Amino acid sequence: MANHKSALKRIRQTETRRLRNRYYAKTARNAVKALRGLKDKEEAKALYPKVSSMLDKLAKKNVIHKNKAGNLKSKLAKYVNSLA
Repeated sequence: MANHKSALKRIRQTETRRLRNRYYAKTARNAVKALRGLKDKEEAKALYPKVSSMLDKLAKKNVIHKNKAGNLKSKLAKYVNSLA
């Protein structure tokens, strides 16, 4: 167990951040899943910028890797463009 005040504080901060990161990452995964499930091009076009922004923010905060965010955005853009 931690013996210093600073170590105890670090444990509290780490746990708070872990839970926050899990929440945002899960929210983004659900948004990606929702976008992939759409069959209407107009709806997908409206939702894509929001999902893209969400992924960029996660990459900026190092919750997900920047290349993963780029790959997901690319795949989603191809999917949205392929809808008839």
